[in-house]
Amino acid sequence: MSTTSPARRLRLGLPRRVFSQVLLMQLAIAAGVTVLATGLFLAPLGTQLDDQAMRRALAIAQTTAAQPRIAQDLTSTRPAADGPVQAAAERIREASGAEYVVIMNKLGVRWSHPEPDEIGKVVSTDPSDALDGRDVMQIDSGTLGRSARGKVPLRVPSGDIVGAVSVGIAYDSVRDRLIHTIPGLFAYAGGALAVGALAAYLISRRVQRQTRDLAFSDIAALLAEREAMLHGIREGVVALDRDGRVRLLNDEAQRLLGLGAEAIGRPLDVALGPGRTTDVLAGRVTGTDLLTVRGQRVLVANRMPTDDGGAVATLRDRTELEQLGRELDSTRGLIDALRAQDHEHANRMHTLLGLLELELYEEAAEFVGEVAGAHRVTAEQITEKIHDPLLSALLVGKATVATERGVALVVSEDTAVPDRLVDPGGLVTIVGNLVDNALDAAAGTPHARVEVVLRTEGLQGRTVVLRVRDSGPGVPPGQREAVFTEGWTTKEAPAHGRRGIGLALVRRLAERQGGTARVGVGPDGGAEFTVVLPEGLTEPRPATAGPPTAPAGPPPATAEPQSASTGPCPVSAAPRPGPAGQYPTSAADQPSSADGPQSDPAGPQPFVPEEAR
Repeated sequence: MSTTSPARRLRLGLPRRVFSQVLLMQLAIAAGVTVLATGLFLAPLGTQLDDQAMRRALAIAQTTAAQPRIAQDLTSTRPAADGPVQAAAERIREASGAEYVVIMNKLGVRWSHPEPDEIGKVVSTDPSDALDGRDVMQIDSGTLGRSARGKVPLRVPSGDIVGAVSVGIAYDSVRDRLIHTIPGLFAYAGGALAVGALAAYLISRRVQRQTRDLAFSDIAALLAEREAMLHGIREGVVALDRDGRVRLLNDEAQRLLGLGAEAIGRPLDVALGPGRTTDVLAGRVTGTDLLTVRGQRVLVANRMPTDDGGAVATLRDRTELEQLGRELDSTRGLIDALRAQDHEHANRMHTLLGLLELELYEEAAEFVGEVAGAHRVTAEQITEKIHDPLLSALLVGKATVATERGVALVVSEDTAVPDRLVDPGGLVTIVGNLVDNALDAAAGTPHARVEVVLRTEGLQGRTVVLRVRDSGPGVPPGQREAVFTEGWTTKEAPAHGRRGIGLALVRRLAERQGGTARVGVGPDGGAEFTVVLPEGLTEPRPATAGPPTAPAGPPPATAEPQSASTGPCPVSAAPRPGPAGQYPTSAADQPSSADGPQSDPAGPQPFVPEEAR
């Protein structure tokens, strides 16, 4: 036996889908309107038909009374079945279709009647109003039954009333007309109801498609979940309509973009103003994980169009999302630098051991001082020009690698980069890939040399321009675009990886920041790679009151020959034999714990190791 309550069974019997409920409501409305319209039409129809019948009877009576011969015959003859008045009345009755045409004198005595036996008798209804000169319309009963009647006075040419004319139309004909009208009216009402039902079905089907055949409760639940999700997630969500107006901004998007709720409903260009962020959100710049700058924030944006012609864009704060990745890349950079310095460090230790065994203590002390001083001067030369710790640490490590491979790595004299990089990790990846490729190209050539130029340009000083030149064979003109294609390489792929992704990554990282990457011919005839990042630096922070502080970095170096140079800073040079028969230290010693790369809050892109290029 079922234990379901009647109320529960009733709820289960009701439709839950939006489509079904909308259809039932529209059908009920259409049926109700049809019934109401039919009733409103039928209610006055009987009265209208009665009025039409009475007016018709009155018109026949007036036409009859207007004939002067009838008034003359009424006054000059006696009532008789074969009299002229009876003949004229019957002729009019048959021509008009009236039930009767009765002509009477002032005493109410009939001179005509459809039944000849009633001629000469007094009429059954009161004719006083007509005999007093008034026209009368009424529904009344007489000797022939119920009828619609019209009564008018009968006058002689002088205007005196000599009698009255009464015309009746059978009431059964009026009722028949009403009954005959109802089927047609119901047919029209049924047609209107059918059209309304069809329209209701079509509208309901459209509602079904738009609501994905969900129930009202499901829609309410989805709306509640949507609001909770949009305002609870740690990603900014911006929804645009087909005209580019902002129709949704969640709390995180308002925080990241610096907007308020008043931006909803406004065009995106008006709400944000011109710039790369607006272009990315509006879809004028395409791609995935696009980098953009809004104030002091570096954002990663993705845009997805919607079926209605609008779009939904998501924003992530790159600093918070990739802090661990930056720390990992910094550690990898330090490990690569230490690995590259391993052989040179062993040579130095062997040289020092030999000097001590030969009891050349002064030469040993001089050798140790030279090594320490060279390392200190090299670190100073780089950090004075490049204030970003991650980038400067990379170049210190690359200088050691270049020395080991017999290539002079030079940082140009006009290099100057403040510590305001939008994406330090991305720039480290770009510089690392280009320097590694340049070292590969220059190694083994006469006077092998790689020069790095890194400076800022633009009216606001936010554009970063990077140039890496080498003394290698260069890139043929027909292949200068192909080198940026993923998989393109002239090197043999190692067993543990694949090549041809370094330069493709360089261009991808540049384009994600709205920049460009190209290759040309350098002054030495080798390749010159140029990367331009239009918004590579954040806006300058407002100056704070207080005494000026010295820039962070190693203490000033003692007077050494290297510090007196006025040309480009040679951070590494090809090894040369020293006075003791050993190779002296390079200009870039291995980084110590104080000079190694530190974690930076801007976050790098994954760095591609040298062996993977």
